[in-house]
This record gives sequence, structure tokens and C-alpha cells, in this order.
Amino acid sequence: MNKNKMKVSTSRKVFLVFDYCLMILLALICIYPFWYVLCYSLSDTTAASVNTPVFLPSGFTLSNYKEILTLKGFFPALLMSLLRTVVGTITSVFCCSFLAYLFTKDKMPGRKILYRFVVFTMYISGGMIATYIVMKSYGLLNSFWVYILPSMISAYNMILIKTYIEQLPPELEESASLDGAGYITCFFKIIFPLCKPIIATVVVFVAVGQWNSWFDNHIYTRANESLTTLQYLLYNYLNEAQRLAEQLKTASSGADMTKAMASISPKGIRMTITVLASLPIFALYPFMQKYFSKGIMVGAVKG
Repeated sequence: MNKNKMKVSTSRKVFLVFDYCLMILLALICIYPFWYVLCYSLSDTTAASVNTPVFLPSGFTLSNYKEILTLKGFFPALLMSLLRTVVGTITSVFCCSFLAYLFTKDKMPGRKILYRFVVFTMYISGGMIATYIVMKSYGLLNSFWVYILPSMISAYNMILIKTYIEQLPPELEESASLDGAGYITCFFKIIFPLCKPIIATVVVFVAVGQWNSWFDNHIYTRANESLTTLQYLLYNYLNEAQRLAEQLKTASSGADMTKAMASISPKGIRMTITVLASLPIFALYPFMQKYFSKGIMVGAVKG
């Protein structure tokens, strides 16, 4: 009997060692590309061309970041991206959560038809040309609201919140209704505060989508430079890294030019742009990570 226990214990230990080693290996495989990009962006071009920064920067320098941050239009584009992320996240979370709450009410007229109509949009879209024509007919071209209005309702996020609300005890809202509370009062005083885990998950989804979005800037607001977002600006610089590197070298004068020739390269520019574009997302995830497990579990049973 004791021998059997020892065999089970030994096999368990072997499994745990193998499991931990496998998980650590997978984590390193996922993390290393980001680490390599960061190291290269912090490396001197001459040193990096001789010794590839595999684990640590080769010839540590911040010249790439200095040059990118001094580019024309960087900070206005950064502010525009922050503005669309904040406004877009708040409006989308509010609209999706309130619509999800209404869809949980059996007394809502046409609830099933409207719900199926919203879900249908998750699978089939109108296409790029039709969407562009709609935006133009509504006067949203070259307008800030083209970043906000089309994404106010997300069928997927609405379903997540609806599923979470349906898991809440109905007695809470019933007792509030007996005290004279209406739907709006119940939503803001009871339902919305209890939905913090799924709301936080949706906030991350929407914020990441708004921050990373650049295609709508390219299609709808390209003619208005004041509406240029950071992602679209960096996208253009990323595609023109060779020209940008030459431009930055030309902009340097005297002794700085020799230093710029050695420290700036198209690859270094690309790596730096990638880090700057990803930095806010990496900063946000640690604070919201604990909510993702709940959000994934809710998404597994959505419907």
C-alpha cells in the first residue's frame, strides 16, 4: 500500500516538473519576441549590426526614442489616441451594458427580434464600401465621431454583459422595484455596480481596440490632420522607416550628424515604433488581468 502511494507521489512529482518546465518554455517563447524588440530599440545601430542584441541591448542608447518623440505631430496624435480611447471606451461600455440590461427584460416589446438583429451583425457586416457610404451620408467623414459612433454597440460585448446580468439574483431587483425603483434606477444602483468584473473585462477589450485602431483614420479622416491618431502616424512611419531614418540623419548637423548616422537605422526605427505602440497596452493589462478569467468563463457560455 505504501509502495503504491510512493509510486503515485513520484509520478505526480515528475508530472509537475514536466508541467512547470513546459509552461516556462511556452512563456519564454511568448515573451522573447517582445524582449528582442525592446533590446533592439535600445541598441546602438553600429553595435547591433556587429553583435545582435539577443538578450541585452548592444551599446545601450535612447537615440531612437529621442528621434521618434521629436517627430512632428507625435504628441498631438498621442492626445487624439488617448481622447478616442477614453471617450470610445466610456460610451461603448455604457451603451452595451444598458442594452444588455434591456435584453434581459421579458416585458420589453420586440426583445427577441431586436436581440437576434444585433447578434446577426456579429456574423455578417455590410462591407467596406457600404460602410463608407453610410458614414458619408451621416456626415461623419473627417469628424471625430466617426471613431466613436460606429463602435458604440458591440454584439459580442453586449452578449457577455447580458449573460453576466442573467446570473445575478433577480430578488435584488424585485425588492428595489417594490420600493418604487424603475429600470434606470435599478440599472445604475444595483445591476451596474454588481457587474464590475465583466465591465472591467469589456473595458479592456474596447480600450485595446480603440487604441490599436488605425484603419478608420486611414479611410474616413485621412484628409483632416488634426484627427490623426498615434497608431496611424506610427503606421505611416513604420512603412517609411527607410525614408524616416534618412530624414532624421539629414536633420542632424555638425557633430550630431556623425552620431546620428551611427545610431539611427530603419530597423531600429521600426523596433522603437513597435515598442511605443504597445507600451500602453502592456501597462493596462496587469491591472485588469484578474478579470479576464471571469470574462472568458462568461464568454464560454454566452448565448
